[in-house]
Amino acid sequence: MIGEFTPSVSCATAGLVRPCGSGWCIRHGRASRPCHTGSFLGLFLAATSLLVAPARSLAGDWPQWRGPTTLGYTGEKGLPVRWDGKTGENVLWKAEMPKCHNPFSSPIVSNGRVFVMWSLAQPPEHHLTCYDKADGKKLWDTVVPPGKFILTDLRGGYGAPTPCADGERVYVVFGSAVVAALDFGGKLLWRKELQKINFDVAMGSSPVLFKDTVVYLADQNQKTSSLIAFDTKTGEVKWEALRPDVGFAHTTPALVAIKGHPQFIIGASNAIQGVDPTSGKVLWWCKNNGDTSSPAFGGGLVYNDSGRGSGNLGAAVDPTGAGDVTATHLKWKSDAIRNDLGSPIIVGEYLYRLASKNLQCIKLATGDIVYGEPLEGLHTWVSPIATPEGNVYYATAGRSYVIKAGPKLEVLAKNDLGDQHFSMPAVSDGRIYLRGTRSLFCVGAK
Repeated sequence: MIGEFTPSVSCATAGLVRPCGSGWCIRHGRASRPCHTGSFLGLFLAATSLLVAPARSLAGDWPQWRGPTTLGYTGEKGLPVRWDGKTGENVLWKAEMPKCHNPFSSPIVSNGRVFVMWSLAQPPEHHLTCYDKADGKKLWDTVVPPGKFILTDLRGGYGAPTPCADGERVYVVFGSAVVAALDFGGKLLWRKELQKINFDVAMGSSPVLFKDTVVYLADQNQKTSSLIAFDTKTGEVKWEALRPDVGFAHTTPALVAIKGHPQFIIGASNAIQGVDPTSGKVLWWCKNNGDTSSPAFGGGLVYNDSGRGSGNLGAAVDPTGAGDVTATHLKWKSDAIRNDLGSPIIVGEYLYRLASKNLQCIKLATGDIVYGEPLEGLHTWVSPIATPEGNVYYATAGRSYVIKAGPKLEVLAKNDLGDQHFSMPAVSDGRIYLRGTRSLFCVGAK
């Protein structure tokens, strides 16, 4: 059962999460050789076809925030460990990025193209730009008309969410409360404006795909929170689940399978929640504050914290319960784990959390801190990715670190492209795509 083991990512393509090591492969839906990737890793989480319709799911895509699994895992081996902006080592190409305001959004890769969102602030102006994945050539730039929501606090900006794509259409959410879909030629297919608007500093959550819907977490102030599913073809609302008991959040739902059934894991303002992705119904909840960082899942546990610094409790929960599971399925809480706006990741037996220029390694089963070590020069809003070899990438267009997962800090490489940013990298076909403030970079083995 899912939630009782940590499977491998080497089968991270089509199908529900299954225990690959038991001889059943999710790619083929039949008996297969075990997919174990490394003894000390404890095996990774795997599952992707829940995210997009199988007919549109393409190998090598990084289709949304935190990739195909929504958890930061890639099934690709042999990614470059070293790169350098000054010498050009392993920098395959770079493309000029337009100047914009607070470019929090991360790049995605789908069907041979790289998509990047950006915005200007006063007045709001929203763009989606498409680049050729192979050589970085700009293919098109489309303006999406802004909505009626005008930000009075520009710390988050209008371009915080990361887009998502299914190989045919790309879906964007901008901070003026606009949701839109474009085709891969840059044509605007549909555009909707959210009707309830009480967000705080920004709309920080990113849209995620589930079957024929694009789902947006619109948690906000004044009891107007909701989870909304839009039809991918038409933009019509297929369902909306009201969430009056939670306040604003900038977290993005993670899609996992629990006991063979899909669930969104959401860090709400007052609880970690398991939510039905077909209706928005809250299936279970554990009281805890988790409104900024996106959750981690592995080893049968969900971990989440608020992402707002020290003093905010991190919690690990068994997600197999129902209703209020605070007293029954909470495995541990810790106020010793420091946190920041980036997200955590679980690799084998260990949870990794970056904050205050320090990387903490935590024993997943107990919450005990194994080590805390500085990673000098690394922006602490960076969210990591992990590979089947057990390499964990804290990668940016500025200072980056690649470490080996394990109970001691082993730094494999320190890299720098000289264009500091804090968006998450995208991974596709052995290459890493990194957004800077001035350029978009493609890193790969030369």
